[in-house]
This record gives sequence, structure tokens and C-alpha cells, in this order.
Amino acid sequence: MRILLTGTNGYIGMRLLPLLIDQGHDVICCVRDKDRLSIDQEIKNKVTIVEIDFLKPPDLSILPKNIDVAYYLIHSMSSSTTDFDKKEEESALNFNTYVEHTNIEQVIYLSGIVNEKNLSKHLWSRKNVEETLYKGNYNLTVLRSGIIVGSGSSSFEIIRDLCEKLPVMVTPKWVNTKTQPIAIRDVLNFMIGVLNNKECYNQSFDISGPDVLSYKEMLYGYAKARNIKIFIFTLPVMTPRLSSYWLYFVTSTSYKLALNLVDSMSVPVIANDKRLNHILNISPISYERALELAFIKIEQNQVVSSWKDSMVSGRFNLNIQKYVTVPRRGCFKDIKKLKLNNQEKALERIWAIGGETGWYYGNWMWKIRGYIDKFFGGVGLRRGRTHPDKIFSGDALDFWRVLVADKENKRLLLFAEMRVPGEAWLEFDIDDNNILYQTATFRPKGIWGRIYWYLMIPFHYFIFGGMIRRIGYSN
Repeated sequence: MRILLTGTNGYIGMRLLPLLIDQGHDVICCVRDKDRLSIDQEIKNKVTIVEIDFLKPPDLSILPKNIDVAYYLIHSMSSSTTDFDKKEEESALNFNTYVEHTNIEQVIYLSGIVNEKNLSKHLWSRKNVEETLYKGNYNLTVLRSGIIVGSGSSSFEIIRDLCEKLPVMVTPKWVNTKTQPIAIRDVLNFMIGVLNNKECYNQSFDISGPDVLSYKEMLYGYAKARNIKIFIFTLPVMTPRLSSYWLYFVTSTSYKLALNLVDSMSVPVIANDKRLNHILNISPISYERALELAFIKIEQNQVVSSWKDSMVSGRFNLNIQKYVTVPRRGCFKDIKKLKLNNQEKALERIWAIGGETGWYYGNWMWKIRGYIDKFFGGVGLRRGRTHPDKIFSGDALDFWRVLVADKENKRLLLFAEMRVPGEAWLEFDIDDNNILYQTATFRPKGIWGRIYWYLMIPFHYFIFGGMIRRIGYSN
């Protein structure tokens, strides 16, 4: 079948894509920017890539007519705290306009469980999108999912951050809200199972794991699985804004996502039916088993995708590729170069930079910079990196965003998503003469940008000088 996969760069899309390819389907990957599709070239050669921004007026010439099924995986919750619901509705309407001119038979939409009368704005928006998609000229299948647990999922990473970093937690009362988590592998099994399944046409199904747990029980469950001790104390009063700040400062989540998550955490998310389990003969695994599988993937460095690599985890949601060309005028530059004795070793170190590896020199200074950034509303260092030795354009790398990751041509270009009074780039490039060039570029914004650069010169001298020496070390 010919399948349109929207939201390919998202957490679910990146997991679903290889499964569809393995089943022999012809996949059309729909992304806003094809230059930041974080997949290997081998997979890119097997798919068709189209650029569509569903928040812009439809260009009907882009999408081929011959499409059998589409996966609708477009969400805007992390991009705004005010009008994400309007954006999600607009995206759904534009999607309907696009596929109206194709011969599509089925659309599969991954939504959230919406069984309560009083829904959060986030869950209400999911339900509204569902109703909008039902108006399309196709057979709709809706999978209403519980909280997704898997390596790299936002829920798992938040729980992980809390338990690993806070042995004692003073929490809001929403930690007692009941929810029904589901393993990422079960979500994918359901999504594949309903594909071209006529029994699932024009139906909405709840999908969840077998365990009904409070958020507190999920935290204790994680601690038990990791064999660590935590203590949780609940405050009867904590405003949503304070709760959001609490999540934002302790975990790697963005403030926008934290605020929208807190809004939803007061609403129980419990499945009402298990019809799809019987139709597809799927028995979802427990929360405990889902954690075990997540740990295995992390320990084996096989995390396929992470929510942190989505653009909404950083400061710049759109048009990041306009920063690929590093400006020459009106900029300050710190250029260092080093003759390499072992190019391969140096390239390996460049491709492993950040995350658990660190920045090779003055890591304590990088950490302080991360804390300062977080304090002023930036992303900080907690995002880390998804893979220990693989980098793709568009990936998050601590408080940088990868713009170019061209290992064949020995070039890595990063753009700063930290809070700075201007724009900053960090580039590594090895030329044909085996010389490594490490260039930090800063384009200041106003007088404060210039003051910032001059204040940082002493730190740059030690940090950047030490970093290039460690990267070029021959052993």
C-alpha cells in the first residue's frame, strides 16, 4: 500500500516508519523541512519525502493523488500555551483539504483518552481534532491512547528525571490522579493492526495498558525498577503555574509543554473499552514490563527516537534551516585550528560530543551555563542527546540544535538554543590537509550582545582552547 505518514519527525512517526518499510509499504514521509528528517540515508532512499506545513494554505500540487492510507500524527501542544488548540484544528482542516483530492481510503489518528466530562484544554483539543477528521472524505480510525511509556517518550523522560534527581519530592496533588499508561510497542502494534482493517473503519478505540495507576504510583514503580529510594510528599495547594515551574526546572521538558501537561494531569485518563484488544488479539504489557524494555533500549544505546529532538523542545519552532548559512558580517568569531595526527579519532570525538560525553574541557563551566540558561527560561543541558555516536540534522544536542551533520565531508554545525543576546553557532570542520577548524560565531543583538561577548572572552579562551586540544588528542 501507499501510505502517507504525517509527523514523520515526531516520536511516534520515527518509530512507525521502519515498521511500515519492513512490511513492504510505499511510504510518503510528510515533514515541514526535509533537511531535518533524522533518518539514515539508506532509509531515505526507500521513501518519498514531501514538505507540507499544515498550518499554511494548502498547495494541492504537492501531494500525489495515489494514496491508500494516512497516519495523522500532527500535534501542537508543545508549541504554545494559549492557541495550540486553534493550530491543531487548522492543521486538521487543511489536512482534509489536501487528501480530498486523493483516492485515500483510511486515515488513522493517534489521539488521547477523552472519557471525562471535564477535559483539559489539551484533551479537548484532541477530541475536537477527532471530530474534524470525521468530516473528511475517508474512513477514520481513532486510537485514543493513554500515557505512552518507552525510551525517549516525554512521559518516561519526565518520570526518569524526577526519580533520578529528586530522592525527596514535594509534589502537587495531581500526582494522585489516576491514569492508564501504555507501552510504546503496544501503541505501534495497535497502529499497525488497524491498517486497512475494515472492521476498524469509522471507529474510535481506547488503547491502554492493563494497569490503572496514579502518577505517584508510576514514580514509585520507576524507583522500584531502578532499585532506588524516593520519598513523595503531597501539598494540598500548588497552583498550575507553580507546578509547571516545578516540572520545568527539575526535568528536561520545556515550559510550554510543562504547563500543558500540568493542565491535563488533573484529569483521569482511564480506558472505557477494550474492544480493539479482542479485534486485533493484542494483550498489552504491564507498566513494569514497559519500564524494563525502556531500560534495555537505553542500556543498549538503541533509543530510536526522542521527544527532545522535536523542534518544540527548543526555542525555534520554525525555519531553523535559515541559520544553516553562518553569517560573515556583523559577527564576532573565535577560530581555532589544529593539525590532526589521527583524523578518525578526532571525528569520532566530534560525533560523540555533548550528552553523557560532555564537551571535553571545563564541563563544570558548561553545566553552570546550563543552570543559568534554565533559570532564565532556556532549555538548559538536560535534553542531552538521543544517540551516543550518531547525529542527524535537526537533533537536539544539550542546548544546541544540529544544523548540519555531514560525517562524509567531516563537518558538524550547531546553532545555540540557549538564552543569549544574539545568535550563536559552533562549527567543526576538517579540511583536506587534515586540519581541524573549530569556529564559534556570535551575531550580537544590540549593545547587550556586544557586552556579553566581551565578558565571555576569558571563558572562551579556556573552554574552546581546551576543547579542540582534547578532540585532536591522538590517543
